[in-house]
Amino acid sequence: MIGRGARLADWFNSAPTAAMPQTEDLYDVLGVDEDASQEEIKKTYRTLARKHHPDRNPDDPNAEEKFKEIQKAYSVLSDEEKREQYDAQRRFGGGGGLGGSGRGAWGRSAGGGPEVRFEQGGFDDAFGGRGGGLGDIFENFFGGEARTQRQSPFEGGRQQQQAHKGGQDLETTLRLSFQEALEGGRKRVELPSGESIRLKIPKGVRDGFKIRLRGRGQRSRRPSGSRGDLYVTFEVSDHPHFDRTGDDIHRTETIDMFEAVFGTEIRVPTPYGQNLKLSVPAGTQPGEKLRLKGQGVRTNDGSGDLYVEVDVRIPENLSPKQRAVLREAAQDAHLS
Repeated sequence: MIGRGARLADWFNSAPTAAMPQTEDLYDVLGVDEDASQEEIKKTYRTLARKHHPDRNPDDPNAEEKFKEIQKAYSVLSDEEKREQYDAQRRFGGGGGLGGSGRGAWGRSAGGGPEVRFEQGGFDDAFGGRGGGLGDIFENFFGGEARTQRQSPFEGGRQQQQAHKGGQDLETTLRLSFQEALEGGRKRVELPSGESIRLKIPKGVRDGFKIRLRGRGQRSRRPSGSRGDLYVTFEVSDHPHFDRTGDDIHRTETIDMFEAVFGTEIRVPTPYGQNLKLSVPAGTQPGEKLRLKGQGVRTNDGSGDLYVEVDVRIPENLSPKQRAVLREAAQDAHLS
């Protein structure tokens, strides 16, 4: 009797090459060897993520797409189980790429707990997309354990199939203060179902960021059915003194006219409670921005910058002597 693995291998060998999507190899995306260690993969990913982050490449229209490809590749190769399944697919199909543009990547929170899906670019339709592909192939050969065509090959197919048996997805919003979003960590959340869980909040999470909790949605009315999924969107409050753009922080500092003319040093607070010294060069113009590198939002992938916009205050009550000195300086400037 021929085993399922042999039948699957025969199918791949006999299938038309046009049936396999032409996709980029995940190892090539990160620029690492197939036998690269997890430490090497992580180090390479961080370097590439910083280099190609859209906020650091505002003039490059391809930066965002490149950044997403890097994220997709890392989300697979950094997970031992997903990487093993991916390597098996590469041996069968020879493509081993990113596939279609999905909606997210899966991972388990530290210390166990619910499986969380981060919606920051993903690969739901990878290797075949909506039109079929490896999902259909495994469905034909492995029956109930198969991965369906709408599901990433790196997710558990059984849960996906059970979702069709009645459980409904739910959505909710989790409001965070500006500081809670910066620090991340765990927060107890009451779900729409009435359950209470400790949810891991990514450090430096942005407003509008969405995660997915598998099996935390509405229960199926059928005894054999499963629960749907829960989508949680983070809503981050504004800060009275800091504005956030991506991972960069912006604030305004006011100096007087003489400090702008002759230069000065000021103390600038950061969103993390520090007070840093900033040199304001002589001749600084109103609206000019000075940068404190690496003092913005801290995430697991790096840190943004802190931009200080200078507002110049014009004195209203000058003494007669000050007016005379300034008038004389203005006349000299016009003459020169």
